Amino acid sequence: MSLALSLGRRGLGRTWPNPAVGAVIVKSGVIVGRGWTQVGGRPHAEIEALGRAGEAVRGATLYVTLEPCSHHGKSPPCADAIIAAGVSRVVSALEDPNPKVAGSGHARLRAAGIAVDIGIGAAEARRDHAGHIRRMREGRPQVMLKLAISADGKAGAAGRRPLAITGERVRDRVHRLRAQSDAIMIGIGTALADDPLLTCRLPGMESYSPVRIVLDSGLRLPSGSRLVRTARETPVWAFTEAQGPGAQRDALEAAGVEIIRAPGKAGSLDLSTVLDLLAERGITRLMVEGGPTLAAAFVTADLVDEAVLFQSPKAVGDDGIDALEGLPLTALTQSPHLVNVRCGAVGADTYELFERR
Repeated sequence: MSLALSLGRRGLGRTWPNPAVGAVIVKSGVIVGRGWTQVGGRPHAEIEALGRAGEAVRGATLYVTLEPCSHHGKSPPCADAIIAAGVSRVVSALEDPNPKVAGSGHARLRAAGIAVDIGIGAAEARRDHAGHIRRMREGRPQVMLKLAISADGKAGAAGRRPLAITGERVRDRVHRLRAQSDAIMIGIGTALADDPLLTCRLPGMESYSPVRIVLDSGLRLPSGSRLVRTARETPVWAFTEAQGPGAQRDALEAAGVEIIRAPGKAGSLDLSTVLDLLAERGITRLMVEGGPTLAAAFVTADLVDEAVLFQSPKAVGDDGIDALEGLPLTALTQSPHLVNVRCGAVGADTYELFERR
């Protein structure tokens, strides 16, 4: 199961709207097949593993990180393929919360005479499948907030000037987090101040870049920004409450930016509605990367499910920009809804990982 979980993580950020599942087939103590959900969500992990195992699958045990599907979607049910292949036992980490499955896959396997064990590796599987579980149960993506702060809790220099706070090791870690996310979100303030690219730029992993999302209530995203100029290479979705056609909307759409209408008030979009719309589009794992205003809004709305806090040993000074606009950093680090589950060093910097209780 540990291997199956490791294989499944290969698909994180690339299989939405489907979960990133891993599967391993074992016979007489030998691994005869392995698979993981492919880019775009198909083929499923079980089908990949069955294909690699070939005739050796008969009488074998299948280890899978999520219940095999039992419904007809864009492909036939994996449960039927497992039965037809002659698997004798299935070890499944979790029941699928998808109401179209929800135990029926396991029931179908048992009805065919296959032994089914559930729960091995469940804690790790729940973490890996958190986005899928959140989308199925709450109708929104799993939200991970990433913050890079100085020793004195600042996220930028005076005058909202961008500032490289943490080192290269943290940068690489952040790019890996991007690669494992379905989408990455910033506010229009960060888009205007930093002109970010928001792609994964680890060597050989450029294609792992997530959908890039800008919350832009007034539709101010410059058509000459790096996001817009690369919109046809890596998708850009701009959420706005601006109504009707206009020159700016036409320019953005002509460059490949998708404009999505969402309700707002006093120049701020409703975050819960935005998350609902993202879930409807299949997004399961959302990384929120900037800036202080957006981060504070997510904390205030209690919509942070995970938080990764990278901290430099260097101070910025009292005139720097606070990490959370209008809030103390303790609103995140001492939140009753989050618990610190891990900490460590990343080069000269440190990190803390928080998860929803």
